[in-house]
Amino acid sequence: MIEKAVALLKAGKLIGLPTETVYGLAADAKNDEAIKKIFSVKGRPTDHPLIVHIGSFEEINDWAETISPEAHILMQEFWPGPLTLILKKQAHVSNLVTANQDSVGLRMPNHPMAQALLQAFGGGVAAPSANQFGHISPTCAEDVFEELQDKVDLILPGGAANIGIESTIVDARTTPVKILRPGAITKAMLEEALQQEVITNNKTTLKVSGNLASHYAPRTPLILMSKTEIENTNLNAIFLIYSKITLPENSKIIQLSQDPKSYAHDLYKSLRQADHAMASKIIVEQPPTEDAWEAINERLAKAATH
Repeated sequence: MIEKAVALLKAGKLIGLPTETVYGLAADAKNDEAIKKIFSVKGRPTDHPLIVHIGSFEEINDWAETISPEAHILMQEFWPGPLTLILKKQAHVSNLVTANQDSVGLRMPNHPMAQALLQAFGGGVAAPSANQFGHISPTCAEDVFEELQDKVDLILPGGAANIGIESTIVDARTTPVKILRPGAITKAMLEEALQQEVITNNKTTLKVSGNLASHYAPRTPLILMSKTEIENTNLNAIFLIYSKITLPENSKIIQLSQDPKSYAHDLYKSLRQADHAMASKIIVEQPPTEDAWEAINERLAKAATH
C-alpha cells in the first residue's frame, strides 16, 4: 500500500496520511497543482499556509535556508514527533505552501506508516488535517472518509492517532523561541530542552496553521461551561465532562479523562461522537487552566467561537 501511495503522490494525487497527531491530507509539496487540490478539497483559504512533513534530518536543508542553533536543539530533542518548526524558507519553496511568506513550517512525524511513506517518497509532503476546513480534525481513517469521501485518492489505515491533537508550532527563527500554537510539546518541555525562556506569542502577524479565531469545530454549536453552570442549565444538549457532575436522568453524557494526555487523545473523537448525537448544543465542561491543559483549552476556545 505504501508503493501505491508513493505512486499517487508522484502523479499529483492526494492521500490520507496517518500521523501521531491527526490524519493529514497529503500531497507532493513541490507540485503546485497537487497543492491547489488540497486547498480546493478542504475548502481551505489559500492564505493559510501548509506544514511540510519530511522523513529525515538531511531533508531540512531542501526547505530551510537558515537553521538557528535553537532549531537544531529542538530537532534533536523532539523529532520525529509533534513539533513544527517555523524557519526561513529556501527561495524555491512554493508560495502556495507558505502563503506568500518567507518562512516555512517543517515537521518530521513519528508514525511508522508516515515514516515509511516519507522514506519511500524521498521528498517533502504538505499535509494539513484531512478534513473540511475549520471542522474537527480526523484521528482515524474512518474520520477522513467521513470528511472527504472520494475526494481523496487513497487513505492509509494507520490506526487511531496516538496524540489526537495537532503539533506544537514554534517560531525558531529568533531568540527567544515563540510558541505560535500549543500542542503536546509544552512550553516547559521546550524551555528544558533549550535552557532558556520560551514565550507564547498569541498576537503574531505570521500566518500559521490553525491560528484563525474559529477552528477545530463540530457542526453542532459548542458552549464551554463551568461545572456549576452545567449543573444549573436546562439546555437540551449532549455533555462532555471530566469531573463528577450531577445531571438529570437520561442526560446524554460523554465522560472524558482527568488526565490531560488522555483527554487530548479522546477530544476530537468525542466531539465527533457528540456531533453525531444530533443534539441542539454540545456543552463542554471547562477544563483546568494549568499549563498541561493549554493546547486543549486553545482547541476548545476556537471550537466554541465557531
